[in-house]
Amino acid sequence: MAKYIEMIRIRFLMMLAYRTNYYSGILIYSINIGAYYFLWSAIYGDKGEIEGLSVIQMTTYIAVAWMARAFYFNNIDREIAQEIKEGKVAVEFIRPYHYLTMKTMQGLGEGIFRLGFFSVPGMIIVSLIFPINFSAALSTWLFFMVSIIFSFIVNTQINLLTGVMTFFFFNNDGLIRAKRVVIDLFSGLLLPISFYPGWAQSVMDFLPFKAISYIPSMIFTDGFSRNEVWDALLFQFVWALILIIPIQVLWIIAKRQLIVQGG
Repeated sequence: MAKYIEMIRIRFLMMLAYRTNYYSGILIYSINIGAYYFLWSAIYGDKGEIEGLSVIQMTTYIAVAWMARAFYFNNIDREIAQEIKEGKVAVEFIRPYHYLTMKTMQGLGEGIFRLGFFSVPGMIIVSLIFPINFSAALSTWLFFMVSIIFSFIVNTQINLLTGVMTFFFFNNDGLIRAKRVVIDLFSGLLLPISFYPGWAQSVMDFLPFKAISYIPSMIFTDGFSRNEVWDALLFQFVWALILIIPIQVLWIIAKRQLIVQGG
């Protein structure tokens, strides 16, 4: 494990060298949150709540969803695709570590950096501008922290699957862009899952996407009862286990038919 921990540290230091980008990112995310706040304020009007969420809870949901995204988001699918195109992946195969585990650790180092230099200061700044309700319950914070860890795992696993598909498609840019749109739409980042039609919610119960953004945001806003929180965490845990299977299967097949481009 020492070499993987070192990869986390190295990626963290790499991100630290370009931290100015993330300071500007706080401003951009704050503008996004502000736009959604005014939009939802207009939608709510005189209504006390919609689908069980008050306007304050909705504002909190939006802020948490965007700031949590900074932690779980990474570009390892693009990195894998680029290394396959350039032929660098052949060199990675002979190094003394598991390639996909190494990419996961790099994504974790990036996420830790964003959590400390982006999400936390960004949330503080946003809370001074917009009405955000922070729960005083320690259990809510603990459940939320566990949930965003699962969010990172599930999102990273989907990125690994998308990246590995480059072994078969050779040019995976379209799939990567489509994956990002699908995750933003169906994860609950742009709109809470509870606002979708009933049939759409039923379909999403069989997909992993709501484990990425919707569940941690609802936990933080106290939008779930205690039993629902446990069910949601179980949902995330199960999908984190299920996604291991296609990743390993595709990885075994991909290594057998590796074709190096460039180099």
